[in-house]
Amino acid sequence: MKSITQDMKYRQSLVSFALKYGVSRTSRKYNKTRSYIYFWLSRYNGNIESLACRSRKPHSHPNQHTEEELDLLRRMRRRNPDLGLCELWCRMRERGYSRSIVSLYRVMRRIGLQPMPTPKPKYVPKPYEKMLYPGQRIQIDVKFVPSSCLVGDAKGNRFYQYTAIDEYSRLRYVEAFEEHNNYSSAVFLQNVIRYFNFPVECVQTDNGFEFTNRFSAPKRDMPTLFEYKAKCLGIRHKLIRPYTPRHNGKVERSHREDQKRFYSKTTFYSFADFKHQLEVYRYRPNKIPMRPLGWRSPTEYLASYTVQYV
Repeated sequence: MKSITQDMKYRQSLVSFALKYGVSRTSRKYNKTRSYIYFWLSRYNGNIESLACRSRKPHSHPNQHTEEELDLLRRMRRRNPDLGLCELWCRMRERGYSRSIVSLYRVMRRIGLQPMPTPKPKYVPKPYEKMLYPGQRIQIDVKFVPSSCLVGDAKGNRFYQYTAIDEYSRLRYVEAFEEHNNYSSAVFLQNVIRYFNFPVECVQTDNGFEFTNRFSAPKRDMPTLFEYKAKCLGIRHKLIRPYTPRHNGKVERSHREDQKRFYSKTTFYSFADFKHQLEVYRYRPNKIPMRPLGWRSPTEYLASYTVQYV
């Protein structure tokens, strides 16, 4: 017996009381039926382990595989050890096997004729590269404004929130756009440089067409307007691994917080209304304390860096 449960202790107390005072009094005290008490009295042998629940799994089943079918399966698998499940099932049906392929798979797993799939190696993330100073790397991404937030004249349109976040200080800058293209990305990059009062060395984005032509066959070698603007400003453009948004995790997490704090509670009647509300909301995340920053806000964390090193 691996462990003694509370239910076993309760049944021992019930059985001990029944042996001392009788079944009728026990039934009234414990609010249990007489048949329930007689059942555990018949099970009890003086040891608490006898009061454990036993398995209710049946020992046999009317539709279980017969010995002839199991013998056919073992012989077929012994002669064809590398045969696939579907082909093995078809060959067995030619020899009179009438079960479904699901039943065949289950019985092969049960008797050890179907090898277990090799487990995939556990993903071990690489050590995170921490930034050493503001502007060392900026993450940029685009959030599509939920259609449930658009009402009135704005209903049916698409609005976009461009977001840039400094990996060192978590300082954010957001801006509203009506279009989701290279021109909007280039304009946003220029506004980001103007907003951050520190030099920016690198910007990191995903592989969207608003940032790069990496996955555009006819324009693969042609730089986008965003990449051209970054080159003119002396900024290195880094692309994350395709289909791996966790590499842009800071800006992705900030979008989740925007959904919870802003988009789930507001509606927009026009683009001008959306732009105005986003400008009001823009400064709020920069004033919220964060655990990675030692429970300081991005603004306070950046100010402490300036005071320390200037």
